[in-house]
Amino acid sequence: MQADPSTPVMPRWVGIGLLLLIAVMFGSNHIAARIAFDHGTSVVTAVALRSTGTALGTLALLRLHGITLRLPAATVGRALAIGLVLSFQSYCLYSAVARIPVALALLVFNTFPMQLALISWAAGGERPARRAVVAIPIALLGLAFALDVAGLAPGTPVQGSAFAARWDALAAGVGFAAAGAFAFALVLYLTTRWLGAVDGRLRSCLLMATVAVTVSAIGAATDAFALPADGAGWIGLLLLTVLYGSGITALFVVLPRLGAVNNAAVMNFEPIAVLFLAWPILGQPVAAIQVVGAMLVVGAVVLIGTGR
Repeated sequence: MQADPSTPVMPRWVGIGLLLLIAVMFGSNHIAARIAFDHGTSVVTAVALRSTGTALGTLALLRLHGITLRLPAATVGRALAIGLVLSFQSYCLYSAVARIPVALALLVFNTFPMQLALISWAAGGERPARRAVVAIPIALLGLAFALDVAGLAPGTPVQGSAFAARWDALAAGVGFAAAGAFAFALVLYLTTRWLGAVDGRLRSCLLMATVAVTVSAIGAATDAFALPADGAGWIGLLLLTVLYGSGITALFVVLPRLGAVNNAAVMNFEPIAVLFLAWPILGQPVAAIQVVGAMLVVGAVVLIGTGR
């Protein structure tokens, strides 16, 4: 993403520091979500509240900067279609966070740049670059280590049934995270093709509002709303809303002034931050082999993201 020529460019080291801070905010949002889920909150409730709060926050930002909300009808229709896919992605990612360790859910989800490259190629775009071809098997190997499918972490069974036992425990969460990654890759592809000329703040406000309305309607129709059962759950629900909304708003303010700083660093650092935050907060320790796997996944994503 290029800097807005009308906006002063901040020093590179400041931009990198702010991106890392925003990444920690996004990661903390998922940790707060897990706390909310563990204390009675449903996934539908979390997605609806988070999306509503973010939509209202970005709307306030738009009004503050005097940005018009008017768009052609065709553009609005396309944005609504993308918002439906984003609703599915939001539900899948939070469902993964609710089922498996948060860091692992985010590692699987962060394979979306690779899926985006494949979607673009399948849709008639350029063939994935050589670095992408190299990165994909590295990421898959890293995921195998991070998920500890071979039972290498301390206390994990090492007999022949280790893979089956490990997969039974992780399958649903990994499936949700992978589906969410595919949906997010599709969102990015369609957004680039259909909404590339729309102001990022307006685009996100419209998409988040669509998610909020869609998930709220489904939740009401299926009686899927469930509020926290205690104070810890309410704190988690409030924090996930505030952290996500603040993170995305800060991103909109910071990005136009970053110049050459690669905004992919936000998503690349997030699962690493969660690896270390989830241990003391959620009691989700990781073995050395899983840290190695996480580094391989993130390195593979960086390899793709830093290409031309």
